[in-house]
Amino acid sequence: MVVPVGLATPAQIAYAVPDVDRAAAHWAHRVGAGPFVVRRHIELDEVWYRGEPSVFDHSSAYGQWGSIMIELVQDHGSAPSAVRERFGPDESGLHHVAHIVDDLDAAIAHLHANGYATVMSARTSTDVWFHFLECTAADGPDHLIELYERSPGLVGFYEMVATAANGWDGRDPFM
Repeated sequence: MVVPVGLATPAQIAYAVPDVDRAAAHWAHRVGAGPFVVRRHIELDEVWYRGEPSVFDHSSAYGQWGSIMIELVQDHGSAPSAVRERFGPDESGLHHVAHIVDDLDAAIAHLHANGYATVMSARTSTDVWFHFLECTAADGPDHLIELYERSPGLVGFYEMVATAANGWDGRDPFM
């Protein structure tokens, strides 16, 4: 089986959380991840949930944990979303593993052909699409796969978060 470039190596592990600030402080002080940059009420120009238009009002905290980014996602809304269908407002847990791919269409087609279905797709205000897919097979993982296509802005953001962790003393969980 040929796996699309980028799909074999995860770039991020994400957790749904009820409060991004409390979760970031926990990850920084108890796990050693960070420092975290928090983006509140991230602007999205387009959201599709299971083929229908939707809204995804969320905030995320992004920090580095060794060689991988940690994202902590707080869904503020009650609209159907990839977060809300798995976690209530006061619940937390592993939500997705993200991959940066060189050919988004090929990676999505590969996953669709291997038993995955698209749960949600969204476009940011900077024209970056991200897609959440779930495995429909009984033996599949119990978390979503997130895909987005490599771009200078996205790679730059990942590099900024990773660079902030270099020499970070762990005292302040936030950038």
